Amino acid sequence: MSNRDELALMAHLIRRAGFGATQEELEERVAKGYEATVEELVSPAEDQPSGNMALLLRYHPGSLLPGGVPVMGQANWMYNMVTTQRPLEEKMALFWHHVFATGNSKVDNCDQMLEQIDMFRQYGMGSYKDMLLEISRNPAMIFWLDNNDNHRDAVNENWGRELLELFSLGVSNYTEVDVREASRAFTGWTLGNKVPRLPYGRFSWSFEYREEDHDDTDKTFLGHTGNFGGEDIIDIIMKEPATSRFICRHLYNFFVADEPQVPAWTIEPARDEDALESMIDVFEESNYDMKAVLRFMFNSDFFKNARFEKIKSPAEVVAGTLRMVGQFQFPEPGIKDIGNQPTYMGQALMDPPSVEGWHTGSEWINSGSLLARINFVADRVADTNLPGVKSIVDKMKGDGVSSSEQLLDACLDNMGYLVLNEDTRAHLSTHASLAGDVDWSDETLTSERIGEMLALISATTEFQFA
Repeated sequence: MSNRDELALMAHLIRRAGFGATQEELEERVAKGYEATVEELVSPAEDQPSGNMALLLRYHPGSLLPGGVPVMGQANWMYNMVTTQRPLEEKMALFWHHVFATGNSKVDNCDQMLEQIDMFRQYGMGSYKDMLLEISRNPAMIFWLDNNDNHRDAVNENWGRELLELFSLGVSNYTEVDVREASRAFTGWTLGNKVPRLPYGRFSWSFEYREEDHDDTDKTFLGHTGNFGGEDIIDIIMKEPATSRFICRHLYNFFVADEPQVPAWTIEPARDEDALESMIDVFEESNYDMKAVLRFMFNSDFFKNARFEKIKSPAEVVAGTLRMVGQFQFPEPGIKDIGNQPTYMGQALMDPPSVEGWHTGSEWINSGSLLARINFVADRVADTNLPGVKSIVDKMKGDGVSSSEQLLDACLDNMGYLVLNEDTRAHLSTHASLAGDVDWSDETLTSERIGEMLALISATTEFQFA
């Protein structure tokens, strides 16, 4: 494998397991080796920092406890995506937010939404059984799916139903009786309030188990009978083959290649059944360890061969672009707006459209969202004052880029070793040739020319894929 091939493969890995990387970062990771990089992503060092939260709070203290101002909570999370040195941990938080879709539109307590994201960071690459237990106790989820209204003498089935339908087994793998019995097992799992931090402010919620409100009679769930509590329901769920398949298909859809949407999974076959079965085997043999599945998946041939088989989510577009151009590495003025940018593209972080989450793949793209994506990226990659763009220009100069074709190739490489179809490349090549060879004697003009080409690439269909 040539060095360029190694760099292209590494760019693919970091796009999927993180939010992209600069050329310098890719070269450093290639020097470490692919498998070593996978291991570093899956098991980052304990002292490896996440985002620079202390710096953010120094300049924007309201982003810690935004209360009823979700835009600052969104900016908080986007800043973490842009600055994190634990990219897979942050990417997994985004993954779990899609699976356990919880919306501030109902919760109306962005403090608790951020606590949920922190929980995803903490448990996201551990045991899925532990994750299910933690999300069952998460205050934002309890309120989102009404388990605070689930009482021994007045059962609310919302949490029990979604636990089975969208968080574990999937449609058609349980009965209405199972929904009822699971819901009974989770009675008494509710919210405990603390004193509000400000007069008329929002309470800080906590999990509270109220024994007196728990249904402690026998229940029959998925063929098992006993005096079950919530922990018992999770134990039974985890032993069901449907759970392994459901979660591994989510992982494949998020990290490998676009699948049909979740409601169609009962009738639409998996895109790659062999790949899915191999992931399921690892998931079950490892006792539901997410790290084991991620490690296997990233090192697999089916992952390596799936370049540009996924349409980027809006969050990936925004975070990846900002990392590439080096913007908002410091919490500079305007940071409030970066949390809004995915919203303009159809993905309001911490406010999914329903408990089903967002529809992905081609459904990310419509005339409005596509224009927002292109404008966001083009405006930044064309700004040669941004440090990341300056680095791209400097590298091209150092590499001796001289012809228009070399300029196009270098721009494609610096945008993630992007591969264009024949027609797209021909159009861009023709445009690049109009200005002739690269003239480094006028560096300002050449820089603008590079920025223009980067912006044109960002408007291509191919750039929308990860």
